This record gives sequence, C-alpha cells and structure tokens, in this order.
Amino acid sequence: MIATLEYVEILDHSEKLGKMVKESEVYEDYKESRIAMNNDEEAQQLIKAFNNMKSHYDDIQRFGRYHPDYNEIMKKVRSTKREMDMNEKVALYKIAERKLQNLLDEISQYVVNSVSDNIKAPKDGAALTDTGCGHGGACGCAS
Repeated sequence: MIATLEYVEILDHSEKLGKMVKESEVYEDYKESRIAMNNDEEAQQLIKAFNNMKSHYDDIQRFGRYHPDYNEIMKKVRSTKREMDMNEKVALYKIAERKLQNLLDEISQYVVNSVSDNIKAPKDGAALTDTGCGHGGACGCAS
C-alpha cells in the first residue's frame, strides 16, 4: 500500500487519540492498579498458582471428562481462580481493566458509526479473542 497524505493524516489523528486515552483518568487508574497488583507479593503468588493450575487444566483438556483427574482439576482450577479474583489488588485491576476496555469499545463504536452503519465494531474486547464473527465461534451479533 502506498501511503498517501490522507492516509498519513488519519494515522496521525489515531496516534493523537491514543495519546488522549493514555492521558485519561481511566487509563491512569488502570496503570496504577496494574502496578499495585504487580508489586503485591500475595497477588503474584495467587496469579502464579492459578497459572500453574491452568497448565494442569490444559493438559486434561485433551481427554476431557474421560481424564482420571478431570473433576479434581476442575474443582482446583475454579477454587484457585476464585481465590485469585478475591484478592483486593487483582479485583481492583480487573475493574480498571474493564473500564479501560469499555472506553476503547466506545471509541471504536463511535469511529465505526461515523464511517458507516453497516460496519460492526468489536465489543467487550472481542477484537482480542479468537471467537465470534470470522473466527468460527458464536458471536451473538444480529447479522
């Protein structure tokens, strides 16, 4: 693709928009909560325990319910995740992350609607997943 002046101008505006998001209170809250979570020893231990348990879960997924440890691992994954999610630093981070994602989704929706009513914008961080429209999964859209 040959970069036209118009294309470069659009990229400049998107860069300015990105800087505005980074200067927002929502982003600051997200950044502060991420730093707090990363610096909290208990939160890091819980995250490490969950990731370790998740690797066991990934191992049994190949066999599904037929794996001999399926029920035990599933219970441990759920309880480890619950314990991690109940940690104050992790919970505050997830709330801040959700608020930032909502802001980004709103911006995407606004940009898309200003271009055309026929173009769909990703919602709830759908651009970051491998499911939904175009990925073979159920997206839930009205198309």
